[in-house]
Amino acid sequence: MTRYAELAAEYGTPLYVYDLDRVAEARRALFAALPESFELYYAMKANPHPEVAAVLREDPDRACRAEISSTGELAAALAAGFPAGDCLYTGPGKTAAELDAAIGAGVRTFSVESPGDLRHIGAAARRHGAVADCLLRINSVSASASTSIRMTGAPSQFGIDRETLDELLPELLRVPGTRIAGAHFFPLSNAKDEASLLAEFEHTLAVAAELRDTLGLPVRLLDIGGGFAMPYGVPGERPRYDKLRSGLEAALDARFPDWREGTPRFACESGRYLVGGCGELLCGVVNVKESRGRGFAILDGGINVFGGMAGLGRLLPVAVRPSGAEASRRATLAGPLCTPGDFLGREVEVPPLAEGDVVAVPNAGAYGVTASLLMFLGRPAATEVVVRGGEVVSVSRIEHRRNFDVPRAGAHR
Repeated sequence: MTRYAELAAEYGTPLYVYDLDRVAEARRALFAALPESFELYYAMKANPHPEVAAVLREDPDRACRAEISSTGELAAALAAGFPAGDCLYTGPGKTAAELDAAIGAGVRTFSVESPGDLRHIGAAARRHGAVADCLLRINSVSASASTSIRMTGAPSQFGIDRETLDELLPELLRVPGTRIAGAHFFPLSNAKDEASLLAEFEHTLAVAAELRDTLGLPVRLLDIGGGFAMPYGVPGERPRYDKLRSGLEAALDARFPDWREGTPRFACESGRYLVGGCGELLCGVVNVKESRGRGFAILDGGINVFGGMAGLGRLLPVAVRPSGAEASRRATLAGPLCTPGDFLGREVEVPPLAEGDVVAVPNAGAYGVTASLLMFLGRPAATEVVVRGGEVVSVSRIEHRRNFDVPRAGAHR
């Protein structure tokens, strides 16, 4: 019996197992692939488990910062040990209440999605006697790569359209309570390959330099986004980015010649690359059946524990591997929910399965339990086990309950 099978037997299924050693390896690999002075933000949305996130800041020389977009993620970041001052608060719909909470906790850096968003940030900062450093998120007119999940170049709730900045920037520079510190780009997610990723970064740096030179955009901090790839729910290794560092350095030398002296500061951000490979999801086989010539294996976990965000472009697993046997047939892996859309994989290659068997979804450390239909049909969340050096560090489960004692809006102020 494998170690993970032992954990499934001890704690039941569905069960996530996160290996912190793999998180540390991914952090070291990504920092090594970037220029020496680059900062790196961890997208808490990928996996907000505080012990997983904490590994990303345990090396004081190459510690990640936290990218957050809610007060819940702020709480998770603080629980993981990230200082509030190291957090970048993003998102298109920041409310007055959450801005008050964030600034009150010490967050001072925000990504700005619109003029209204900037005014809201400024108003909250003034209520706290503070000044917020703001990065204008830019929705570029065009992009370099044509593959992956596109995040720019189209009408969007994200970012300020580049073609409007000529007229808007003077107004944005005068919003009380704010200081424009630079720009934020996030043009794509899960880049096809290293060449595509580098080309996108080069395009971003060219746009940022053009905004600085033609409009006078202040650039003290430039977040050029992410796009670092990682298999999701299928076997595979983290990509190697052997040429990225030298390619970025050449682009920076051309566009920002003082960058080696620390002016401006540069940052990237990542979620899936840093934590995707640390996790494995174990599900038990509850039932097997045949229906009109097709085999079905009914699991105790489905889109309520994994894959609930497949509609955002994340493919459902095409390879779910049981331990100790070779694939010999095809079956559809269905979850336990009373909805026809609850599948982890259709016509997946599997060995003969029987009730009580356990199957494993690899590379499930990112966009797992908290990115799933967690409360749909009221089933318990998957148990999450954290290991390091083969030893169990913690065992936990997210609980959801209804609270009838809800204060009126604004009563907390």
